[in-house]
Amino acid sequence: MNSGLLRSKVAVITGGTRGLGLAIAQAYAREGAAVVVASRTPTSVEQAVISLKNEGLQASGQPCDVAHLPQVEALAEHALNTFGRLDVWVNNAGLSATHGPTIHVPPEEITQVIQTNILGAYHGSLVALRHFLSQDKGKLINVLGRGARQPVPYGNSYAASKAWLRSFTMALAKEYKDSGVGMYTFNPGLVDTDLLRKFRV
Repeated sequence: MNSGLLRSKVAVITGGTRGLGLAIAQAYAREGAAVVVASRTPTSVEQAVISLKNEGLQASGQPCDVAHLPQVEALAEHALNTFGRLDVWVNNAGLSATHGPTIHVPPEEITQVIQTNILGAYHGSLVALRHFLSQDKGKLINVLGRGARQPVPYGNSYAASKAWLRSFTMALAKEYKDSGVGMYTFNPGLVDTDLLRKFRV
């Protein structure tokens, strides 16, 4: 039986329409939170919200490409307009590139990883912290992955993005240690999701 630990809380989960992100949204909602899920594809957002509501959970969603700051700002506004508050922000959206020697990976794939995994997490952190710092509370959670602590040959772009995100989050935590806002990294380890199954070589 769930404890209702997150009752009355509102959480935004980017990349929250499938895989790990959807599992996080389900777990939070089952603990009483209202969740807002986001991804780039409107149909994915709609399907995820329907599946959550079919469980009797509080959920809403909005399409959002985290590489674009105005869309991330609109996502936060959607959460506030829909549920009246914002307590937790999870930067989960992520991409990987073709597996192989770095110079043989198409540059546009590397760029997409940087835009989503690095810029996207920065945008989410920026938007969330603007709100959290104004209310002296909130939880920012940045999702890591393989490469956060050591290099990963042939998976360089994804791994390096996670190393950046770990350093970025730890620096934020030190910069705002007395703010009342919690800043965390979450590394779930190897998870069988679409991201893993769409492994490209």
